Amino acid sequence: MKLNYKNISKLLAAAVVASVGITACNTDFLEVTPPTEIPSSAVWGDGALSEGFVTGIYAGLQQGGFSEQMLASLSDEAVFTHTGRNINTVNEGSLSPSNLGWVDATYGWSQMYQYIRAANIAITNLATATFEDQTLKDRLMGEALFLRAYYYQQLVRYYGGVPLISKVYELNEDYSVTRDSYEDCINFIVKDLDEAATLLDGKTSVKGRTSKVAALALKSRVLLYAASDLHDIPTAKSKVPLFADFGNPEYLGYLSGDRTARWQAALDASKAALSAGNGGYKLNLTAPVSAEEGKQNYIAISMGGGSADKSVDASAASEIIFGKFFSPNLTSDNGRRQGLDNGPNGYHNWAGNTPLGLLVDDYEMMDGTPFNWANPVHAASPYVNRDPRFYASILFDAADWKPRDKISGNVDPADQIQTGAYDLLDGDGKLINRKGLDTRQSSIEDWNGSRTGYYQRKFIDPNPDIVENKDRQNIPWPFIRYTEVVFNAIEAYIELGQEAEALEWLNKIRFRAGMPALNVAGEELKEAYRHEKRIEMAYEEQRYHDARRWLIAPTTLGRSLTYISVTGKFKAGMSMKEPYHYDTTVYDYTYVPVTDNAHENRTWVNKMYYRPFSRDEINRNASLIQNPGYDQ
Repeated sequence: MKLNYKNISKLLAAAVVASVGITACNTDFLEVTPPTEIPSSAVWGDGALSEGFVTGIYAGLQQGGFSEQMLASLSDEAVFTHTGRNINTVNEGSLSPSNLGWVDATYGWSQMYQYIRAANIAITNLATATFEDQTLKDRLMGEALFLRAYYYQQLVRYYGGVPLISKVYELNEDYSVTRDSYEDCINFIVKDLDEAATLLDGKTSVKGRTSKVAALALKSRVLLYAASDLHDIPTAKSKVPLFADFGNPEYLGYLSGDRTARWQAALDASKAALSAGNGGYKLNLTAPVSAEEGKQNYIAISMGGGSADKSVDASAASEIIFGKFFSPNLTSDNGRRQGLDNGPNGYHNWAGNTPLGLLVDDYEMMDGTPFNWANPVHAASPYVNRDPRFYASILFDAADWKPRDKISGNVDPADQIQTGAYDLLDGDGKLINRKGLDTRQSSIEDWNGSRTGYYQRKFIDPNPDIVENKDRQNIPWPFIRYTEVVFNAIEAYIELGQEAEALEWLNKIRFRAGMPALNVAGEELKEAYRHEKRIEMAYEEQRYHDARRWLIAPTTLGRSLTYISVTGKFKAGMSMKEPYHYDTTVYDYTYVPVTDNAHENRTWVNKMYYRPFSRDEINRNASLIQNPGYDQ
């Protein structure tokens, strides 16, 4: 009989009564399955119950990347607006075993091992399960293997080599385990994914569950990371002195071996995933689409088929290989409040993870040339004629947005973002300086405005009927999308010297966005690829990991924060009374990039290439060797 804690207390009470009033009796009545528990023998003898157990393992995915605090705010994509959330601990370099800072449940040490244990239970019991449906049994085994591999790759890309647990521990066992080498961890994960792909081949899958293609795509990511600079120990030691002094480099990467073979393995895995997939979304173009179509394409991709706006192409859902999908019936699901968490405060949203000027400035001009504040034309009109993905990803001063009167009253008939300070005439005709409705001095809400002068648009449903503080959206989180696998192939092609293939795929991504073809080679091609991935995959939990595995974190994640200051001054002889709206015939607008370390003084320290194991975990397991730089 399987008991939970509530049932234990009830049974103990019953036992006391029985011992007082009865000296001998038939105790068969105790052998009753509690109504809230199901015996394990019943679970693995019934296909539906087994499926329910495996479905529960997906809970480790949490809400995907739609946390109130997004991983983008640990990178040069965004800054988290609010204080007291322990993000500064990470970004300012004070991370330590006793002060872990912000840790999301999607990669937390204890959370990942909790669900790895659940996967181990399923894998162990499905091998001897007695229900007869072999197709179901194979699918569930494939799903459990995939999920175990997914959770392990989460641990490995944050911590390096970790203890590989494939058995189900029981009470009172010795739980002291050593870390496995990085190479052994990669081999273990790849083996699980290969088996999962075989078992899932041809099996019917519902939206949100894994598949053969997802297993192949995750393998592509894992092998790409394994081939990268961070995990090639000779390269890592030459660039990061801290690693040269670490006594157990096998936990961080490959000590030797054929790195070209590792890149080839990453390419082969990427090509296998692409061949098994559905072709993604509009990646067969031979020339750029128009700027407007490029913008709409990117909006459709970020909506993943979940937008309530019928003008958004729902077929872009084909881009998602493995995603977290949300149900309108789950009103408490925090993954559905992305607009509330990140939208403008002038719409009563919370402005959580606001884009940095560092990201905004990296969007190219429409002709493919870099944006440059030193160019007077660019500086005078910084939001004109940019990469169409900019307009689909970023809300900036004067950007068109939703009807404000639905949530904030009739204070902005133009329905435009206001992040500047503007001349206005008050009711008496006196000149005043009015702060925009979406600033931290807003007349609507003044506690939660953007610090950067920008807001996130990507992943926020553009449907004008969704007012984010009371209506929830149903946009899926893309754990893996087709274009990521294309990028994996491009990177491997570049590293293997197959530049023509890399350039062909890179330009297909750009054509879909309405951007012109590139024609570069060598280091220029590598930098162009890295830039393109930064823009295309913004806010998708790619940049944080890419900057680390490319060993470029000091000049990216460690950069000072840049904001934008926008002012509007009346032209000679011109004026405007409330309500304010953007008007270049009335105003001269000035845009000044600002470096500001007051809210967060970012500092890159090389120990942060890996996360530390907590002091408690080290104390519990003396065999666990700490990551470099965290012993003090």
